[in-house]
Amino acid sequence: MIADEFSRPVEAMRLGGEERLYDIVATADERLALARRFGILSVETLSATVRLRRLGGVNLFRLSGSLVADVLQACVVTLVPVPQHIEEEFVMTFTTDDAGDGDEVVIELNAEDPPDLIENGVIDMGEAVAEHLALALDPFPRAPGAEFVAEEAPEEPPEPRKNPFEALAEWKKK
Repeated sequence: MIADEFSRPVEAMRLGGEERLYDIVATADERLALARRFGILSVETLSATVRLRRLGGVNLFRLSGSLVADVLQACVVTLVPVPQHIEEEFVMTFTTDDAGDGDEVVIELNAEDPPDLIENGVIDMGEAVAEHLALALDPFPRAPGAEFVAEEAPEEPPEPRKNPFEALAEWKKK
């Protein structure tokens, strides 16, 4: 399991029926650790507003939030730092029920994600924010004007093919 560089745990069973609001901000050390984890140059800022509440029953929880971040990534062409401003909203559900009985799982593209399993009775809001930041990162950042130009290798003329009968004639002479 990956160490949670940006951990903000909340004990799920302490949550009542009312929604709780949390404002969380990553420290300099947490931003540095997240940049290493994501393989980017830096996470300049990261903050989020998270709402957490119990849904209906005793074992289902909803986490919704919005994050704001400024990151620096290396251009995939020139390696020049490329700044990216991210504003992302997300919703997750959590449960204490482990429905994973080893059966085959069918995933539908337009279906909602199944609830995440609450581990050790704790919902980690910071890890949820970090996961959604990772999903929002540009997978191929490019600096303005950067273009990938592939050099074409010079074409060598193909070697002439030997006639199979010539090879037989040479063999027969031996």
